[in-house]
Amino acid sequence: MALLLVTAALFIGCGKAKDKEEAAGETEAPTPVLVETAVLGAIDHVVTADAVLFPINQANVTPKISAPVKRMLVNRGDHVRAGQLIAELESSDLAAAAQEAKHQFEQAQSSYATVTGATVVEDETKARADVQSAQSAFDAAKKLYDSRVALEKEGALAQKQVDETRLQMVQAQTQLETAQQHLKSLNGVGRQEAVKGAKAQMDAAKAHADALEVQLSYARILSPINGVVAERPLNVGDIASAGMPVFSIVDISQVRAVANVPVKEAESIRAGRPARVAGPDGDMAGTVTVVSPSASAGATTVEVWVQIANPGERLKPGATVRVSIIAETIQNTLVVPASALLNGDEGKQKVMVVTKDSIAHERAVAVGVRQGDRVQILSGVQEGDQVVTSGGLGLEDKAKVTIQQPKAEDDDDDDSGGDDAKADDAKGKDAKGKDAKGQKE
Repeated sequence: MALLLVTAALFIGCGKAKDKEEAAGETEAPTPVLVETAVLGAIDHVVTADAVLFPINQANVTPKISAPVKRMLVNRGDHVRAGQLIAELESSDLAAAAQEAKHQFEQAQSSYATVTGATVVEDETKARADVQSAQSAFDAAKKLYDSRVALEKEGALAQKQVDETRLQMVQAQTQLETAQQHLKSLNGVGRQEAVKGAKAQMDAAKAHADALEVQLSYARILSPINGVVAERPLNVGDIASAGMPVFSIVDISQVRAVANVPVKEAESIRAGRPARVAGPDGDMAGTVTVVSPSASAGATTVEVWVQIANPGERLKPGATVRVSIIAETIQNTLVVPASALLNGDEGKQKVMVVTKDSIAHERAVAVGVRQGDRVQILSGVQEGDQVVTSGGLGLEDKAKVTIQQPKAEDDDDDDSGGDDAKADDAKGKDAKGKDAKGQKE
């Protein structure tokens, strides 16, 4: 009998406990949450880094001669064009030397013309006349010799007279050969060498004159590029030394942002990729122009250059800016709002997925690329899943939830008093529920 009573008491106690749990489950309100659908889309892999600005082009203007400064035509901050005269050096001595060299060249030209047009022609004419005269003398001597040889054979003339005539003919023949050789030399090497020598003297005089003209031109200092005068260390009267800068000109119509990017992130960056640079008036578009093929010495970064148009020259060389490079655009990948990510166990990340039965389920996820308020999910979530974007913090696995629609900003502003009233009503209802639960227990 006692055993029966004990069993009945245990049964009644278990029933009461069960009733308690059912009552508690019935009164526990679902947690309100906001959700968004995981969708397939595109996301940019953005690499951000600090960068230093440099001019797109820069030139240190140095004179090629040493001379006092005669005129300075621009000041620091002035805009200049390529080829514009910006300074002039003293050059009176060079001008005089150039004028003298010019006259020497004209004299050499005249000598060359004389050699080629007068002297050589006259010498050749005289040589031809000498040949003709020697030929006539030889012909006459030979004719006389032949005549006396015939008379000598007839016994009408002595041998001595024949020998004298023969000697005269030989002398005339020698003179003829000498004249012919002289004419030949004038028409050959002699004439060529005379012309060549005269031309060499003329060319040397011209080269000397040209060299002095070039040196004279060095007294006029021209801007090599379009840009702005950044430095001008000399004034009128100062000595400009050859090889020492007298101007520094920078072209900042475009600027180059040089960033040091970690090697791992730089692997996906290629020349030609778009980029954004934080400027004084907002983001400015740029393009990656150079990705260094090797890491910096003693560092684990790669130098990346981004070129940016600089209208109004608002970006100043030497300043530090934040660069965002779109390394790649990943297409057809699963994307969720970044607000859906929660901290999980062991440093991992998770999201809460709401199923059709309004139950929240915890899912561990692998995260890929982040872009602003969006994040790429590599695993743990499927397309079409409803992920909790608000209200998920502290939400337990398999908790009952109710999905709310996000309120418009205007409604939030206009109905702030109504929202407070609703919140008070909810608190009151919650308090009543608790009281009812306590009374029931």
